[in-house]
Amino acid sequence: MTEPLDLTGLQRRLAEFAAARNWQPYHTPKNLAAALSVEASELVEIFQWLTPEESARVMADPSAAPRVTDEVADVLAYLLQFCDVLGIDPLAALDAKIARNERRFPVPGPDDGSAGRERSES
Repeated sequence: MTEPLDLTGLQRRLAEFAAARNWQPYHTPKNLAAALSVEASELVEIFQWLTPEESARVMADPSAAPRVTDEVADVLAYLLQFCDVLGIDPLAALDAKIARNERRFPVPGPDDGSAGRERSES
């Protein structure tokens, strides 16, 4: 039976993996941020020329689905390593950001004219 996955355990595995290969000198915030950007771009590349409908069905494509999954894993791995190096709790950071966005973008009332308008804020 395997243990349930958690971010701390995954961060530890990533740190141990890097330490066993003497990669820590290269895992600076600058390098990890750059690697994260590259991996996110590789994820974008998969979707670059797809229509919105095709992109919504990408996981049904047996050739694209494993690529998407691998790039998501790469993005998450570099993000977790970046957070580990800088001492950021990624779940606490996300929780705080959602709370700020909830205050910044309150649920629209029925009479404010913004019903049905969507906005994504990162």
